[in-house]
Amino acid sequence: MLTVEGKWIWDSWYCRDDQGLWHAFFLQADRSLGNPELRHWNVTWGLATSPDLRKWTYRGTVFRPSKTPSFHDLTIWTGCVVRNDRNSWTLFYTGTSRAEEGKIQRIGRASSADLVHWRRQGLALERTGENAEYYEGCVPRRWKDCSLRDPWVIRDPEGSGWLMYFTARSPMPSDTNASGAIGVAHSQVPQVFQRGDNWFCLFCTHSQCWSEEFKRNYAGEPVAGIHYLAADHPLGPWKPADGPFLYGTPDCEIYAGRLLTHGDQDYLLAFISGPEERFSGTICDPIPIHFDACGRLALVEPRSPDPPTDYRVSGLPSRRAI
Repeated sequence: MLTVEGKWIWDSWYCRDDQGLWHAFFLQADRSLGNPELRHWNVTWGLATSPDLRKWTYRGTVFRPSKTPSFHDLTIWTGCVVRNDRNSWTLFYTGTSRAEEGKIQRIGRASSADLVHWRRQGLALERTGENAEYYEGCVPRRWKDCSLRDPWVIRDPEGSGWLMYFTARSPMPSDTNASGAIGVAHSQVPQVFQRGDNWFCLFCTHSQCWSEEFKRNYAGEPVAGIHYLAADHPLGPWKPADGPFLYGTPDCEIYAGRLLTHGDQDYLLAFISGPEERFSGTICDPIPIHFDACGRLALVEPRSPDPPTDYRVSGLPSRRAI
């Protein structure tokens, strides 16, 4: 389990250097704030490294909000790191400003040669230009902010460029929970990856944010946690995966999952959440994940001929057997 003394940690993203060492970047805030809800507005980034996704060494704070007026002088939120064409590293991240009271989200860019020292390179994406109409702006009667965050960047498999996925909102649905542009609810923190001929997009959402349509079509009660979309092409069309929610519980045990491959095994890493008043603020041990005979993602969990009522996934609170 990844913990940092005196800090809550939550959304995370990862990369692996040329020596095979894993680097985990994550949002962090001081537990001395008292109220976990305050963490979102008092955030910096931490870095930890590991050879195996289990034994972590905390490397300290590596990124902070800008000290001078900027699009990211209030908060810096979830991002991703990619190896660029110059054999160095590019970071994409979410920023909000004091001047706009954190209500307008933008995506910034920074670069590094060593994954520790970062040079800010300004804006990468904001809601302007000819395609701005496809994304909802700041409309207080519908939502609390102009959502444009959680960038996930991959190389374009059909060209020499790159593709960026991000959390945003569509201005069209009357059901505001159906406006999440990456999912079927108010959903966030996407991760897009390919397995064989299929494409997948992990996302997370809360039970109270499910759209009415998704509730009608889902065979079960709304839960909070991590699910995914599936497609035949990285540009979609995307659809909700068949079968049960990938990892969902009524009180949101884990959230903001990332799929990582170490050796020949895929793993899910996510932060341990729980009810806000008992927010854990740690990152779980890697949970093995596989693709079943139908091509669906499934967690590898302990089983026995007579499964107990409760069992424990490594690094997680006890969970009701399903």
